[in-house]
Amino acid sequence: MEFTFIFVEVFAIGIYFVSPLLISLIFMIASLGYTVGRIENWSIIDSLYYAFITATTVGYGDFHPLKRRSKCIAILIALTGLLCTGITVAVGLKAAEVAFTNHYEIEQIIDRIKLQLAV
Repeated sequence: MEFTFIFVEVFAIGIYFVSPLLISLIFMIASLGYTVGRIENWSIIDSLYYAFITATTVGYGDFHPLKRRSKCIAILIALTGLLCTGITVAVGLKAAEVAFTNHYEIEQIIDRIKLQLAV
């Protein structure tokens, strides 16, 4: 259980520090999605939905750009989404590493104490 608390704490701190970058990337994704929607004559909700689906690389296929300019912007949305996801995964991996290291050190200390008590 301690591992989970450490992981969540380190992950939250990491996200806090990269949040200006993540917010900027999310704003960029939304803006690019809105631009595609304007070019393709979609509603704002459909545009943001399309941007989110494209950025997360889900791509249901219910919306897709038909114009060349929109397709180029879609590539930027996808690359920005990959960058945003990659940063979040990197923070999660670092949090897991810190939690594992901390947990392993505690287990070693407990084992040493048990050995000393047994002697």
